[in-house]
Amino acid sequence: MRLAPSLVLGSETKLVNPILAREACTIGLSGVPPTRPARPWAPGGSGASSEHSGTAKGASQSACLPGCLHPIPSLVAREHRLCPGLAQSCAFCSCASRDAVLKQKQVGCNGLPQSELQGKPMDSLAAPLPPDKQGSLCVSNHCLPLSLSLPQLKQETQSPCCCLLLVSEDNHQLFCQVGGTPGLIFSSQEEHKQLHNMLGFEVTSMLCVPVISRATSQVVALACAFNKLGGESYTEADEHRIQHCFCYTSTVLTSTLAFQKEQKLKCECQVRGQLARSLHDVSVLLQEIITEARNLSNAEICSVFLLDTFSHELVAKVFDGGVVDDESYEIRIPADQGIAGHVATTGKILNIKDAYSHPLFYRGVDDSTGFRTRNILCFPIKNESHEVIGVAELVNKINGPWFSKFDEDLATAFSIYCGISIAHSLLYKKVHEAQYRSHVANEMMMYHMKVSDEEYKKLLSDGICPVESIDYRFADFTYTPRSLPEDDTPMAILSMLQDMNFINNYKMDRQTLARFCLMVRKGYRDPPYHNWMHAFSVSHFCYLLYKNLELVKYLEDIEIFALFVSCMCHDLDHRGTNNSFQVASKSVLAALYSSEGSVMERHHFAQAIAILNTHGCNIFDHFSRKDYQRMLDLMRDIILATDLAHHLRIFKDLQKMAEVGYDPENKQHHSLLLCLLMTSCDLSDQTKGWKTTRKIAELIYKEFFSQGDLEKAMGNRPMEMMDREKAYIPELQISFMEHIAMPIYKLLQDLFPRATELYERVASNREQWTKVSHKFTIRGLPSNNSLDFLDEEYDLQGMDRESAKMNGCLDTEGHMETVAQ
Repeated sequence: MRLAPSLVLGSETKLVNPILAREACTIGLSGVPPTRPARPWAPGGSGASSEHSGTAKGASQSACLPGCLHPIPSLVAREHRLCPGLAQSCAFCSCASRDAVLKQKQVGCNGLPQSELQGKPMDSLAAPLPPDKQGSLCVSNHCLPLSLSLPQLKQETQSPCCCLLLVSEDNHQLFCQVGGTPGLIFSSQEEHKQLHNMLGFEVTSMLCVPVISRATSQVVALACAFNKLGGESYTEADEHRIQHCFCYTSTVLTSTLAFQKEQKLKCECQVRGQLARSLHDVSVLLQEIITEARNLSNAEICSVFLLDTFSHELVAKVFDGGVVDDESYEIRIPADQGIAGHVATTGKILNIKDAYSHPLFYRGVDDSTGFRTRNILCFPIKNESHEVIGVAELVNKINGPWFSKFDEDLATAFSIYCGISIAHSLLYKKVHEAQYRSHVANEMMMYHMKVSDEEYKKLLSDGICPVESIDYRFADFTYTPRSLPEDDTPMAILSMLQDMNFINNYKMDRQTLARFCLMVRKGYRDPPYHNWMHAFSVSHFCYLLYKNLELVKYLEDIEIFALFVSCMCHDLDHRGTNNSFQVASKSVLAALYSSEGSVMERHHFAQAIAILNTHGCNIFDHFSRKDYQRMLDLMRDIILATDLAHHLRIFKDLQKMAEVGYDPENKQHHSLLLCLLMTSCDLSDQTKGWKTTRKIAELIYKEFFSQGDLEKAMGNRPMEMMDREKAYIPELQISFMEHIAMPIYKLLQDLFPRATELYERVASNREQWTKVSHKFTIRGLPSNNSLDFLDEEYDLQGMDRESAKMNGCLDTEGHMETVAQ
C-alpha cells in the first residue's frame, strides 16, 4: 500500500494522506494528521509504488495505454475479422463500441478509421499495423486456468505473443487476466506510450477473434495474437485454428469466469461479515471500511468522512494509515465544499476520470507532495432512512485507467451496508454509554442502600423470634400489620419465613437473608402509600393466606416462596406515580419499558434483580440452575400481575377456573391462582376494619392528588380521581370496591371457602363508604380533604391521646386489645 510523500507545512513536515491534505488545502486548513511512513516511489514519479514494480507471477499488475483510436471489436455477426491496424483500449470510447460487443458487430478493422469503414468490403484479412496507429493493453491478475490455452494459440498461429482479453459484465471494459509472455506483465500505467514500447517489440500484425459463450451466446473474451513469425500476415487458417481451440476450451473459460465471480461474491460477503464484527467500535469499523473499500475497488487510497449534522462538517479521524486518537489531528471540512462536500450535499456518486480537469479538484497537494491523482470515485454513505451520514473517497484505480461502472455499482451496494453498519455502531455506542451510566447510577443507589455488618448482625443478634412473640393474633385475618412499628418489620419478615419453613427447606443462609430483607426495605422510597409498610402489609397477607387457606395443597413450595418474596419486592422504588404518568411524562422508565407495557411493574422486578445481584444478598444463590431460573420467572410473572390492567385481562380466565374448579395438575391454573393471590395481597388493606380502610384511602388519595398536581404543572389534564378539585372520594371508592376489590375476593371465596370472611369484610367496608357518601350528600362537605371528620363518633384528637400513630394509619382494631392483654 502506498502513501504520498511528505507535505511541508510551515516549519513542520508531516506524512499525509493525499485525499485529506487536498480537502484540507481546498478550504485553507493548515494541519493534517500523520499517517504511517510513506514508501519509496517508482522511478520517474509516475505514481506507481516500488512494491508494484517488476514482474511477479500471480500478482495484481497492470499495463495500459489510453489515448488510442478505438477498442478491439472485429465482431461482424460471428464473422471473425483480422484487425492488424486496429487500436485497442481497456475502456470503450463510444456507445457504438459498446453496442458492437452487445450485438457482435464490427466497428473498425483493417487499420482504417471508423469513419471510413461504412460500406467498405472486408476481403483483406491481413494487413500491417500502420506505424502512426497507437493501441493499449490492460494486464492484471495472472490466472493459471486461463493461461493453459495460450501456449496452444502461440504454437498454432506461430505468434511470439498472445493474450486473452475478457469482456466485463457491463461491457464497458476489456481486460486481460493472462499474458502469454511473462515479460508482458507491467506495473506502470502511463499515457501516451506506444504499444511496441510496452511489448518490447514493434507490432507488425495482429489477429483478434471473439470467444462466444455456448450458454449465453454472448462474447466473453477476445483472443489476440501479435506478429506472426516470418513477417507474414495472419490468414483465415489462423483464425480457424483459434476458433477450433476455443471450441474445446470456451466452456472451461466460462466456468472459470463463473468461479471467479462466485469468489468475488464470497469475498464481498466476508467483507460484510468483517464489518459486522467491528460494530462495537466506530473507529475500528471505519478502518475496516477503508481497507475493504480499497481492496474491493482496487484503489490506491481510500478515506472516509462522517457527517457532523450539528456543525455541518465532514469529519475524518480514521485514515488510510490508521486511527488517530488525538482530537487535535481530526480533519474537519465544510460539508458543502470540495469533492467530498459536493457528494455529501447532493447525495450522488461522483466518478471523476481525469482529476486534473475537474473544477472541484485541488491540485496544489499533488504539486507539493509529488503524488499524482489520476481519477477519483467519491460516493455517499447513507443510513436506513437514505440520509447521508458520511462520504467515502477512492483515489487512483489500479489495473485500469479509471473507475468503471462496475466499481460505481459495487460502491453503491457497499455504501448501503456501510451506512447501516455505521448507524448501528453509533447506536451500539450510545446503548453502551447508557448502560455504563445506568451501571454507575445503580452502583450509587446500591451504595446508599448498602447494609452494614452492624445492621444485619443486630437483626440476628437474638436469633429469629417466633411469630407468637410478635402478636398472638399475628396469623389471624383480623390482625392489622400496620400496627407493628416499622423497625420491627424486618424481624417479622424473618419470623414469617421461618414459620413457613422456607429457611430450613431451602437451607438459606441467615446472614444473606437478613441482608436481603434490610436491602429490600431500603429499596422503597417514602411516598404516602406505596412505601415499605405497604410491602410489609402485602407480605403479611401472603403469610395469612398460607396459614389459613392451606396453600400447600394448591401450590408447590417454590411457588409459595416466590409469591412471598414477590410481595416483598412488588413495589420497589415506587415513585408515587402510575404507569400512565410515566408514559405521558416520557420518563426514563417509560423509555426503558413502555414498549413492553406495565412500566412500573417491570421496574420493580428489575430492582429486585439488582438487589439479588448485590454481593451478599442473593438468597437463591444455592439453588440449582433450573430452580434459580424458575424462581426468577415466577417472580417476574407475579410482580407483573400487580398491574390491574393485567388482572382485568385474565379476569374471565379466573372466573372460568373458579366455575370448573381448581385443578392442581393444571399448570395454567397454578399461574392463574398465583396472579389472583398476588392481587388479593396487594389490595389486602380493603379486608381490614373500617377505620384502617378509611385511613388507607386518605393515604392513597394524598398520593393520587400529588400526581394530579404534577400533571397540571405539565399542562395535562389529570384523571378525576387524581384531581383534588374534582375527586368525589366516596363514589370513587364505592366504584373501586364494586368493580375491582369485591370481584377479586368473591373469586377467592369460591376457590377457598375459608376466605369468606375476607369477602364479607370488603362488602362491609363498601357499605360504610355508601353511608359516607350519603353524609356528603346531606351536609355538602368537601370530598378532597381529610376523611377523619366523616364519622361523628371518631374523635381524631382523642385517638391521638389513646393510641400511637402507626405509619400514617391510626387503628384501634386488634391493637388496643393487644395492648390491654
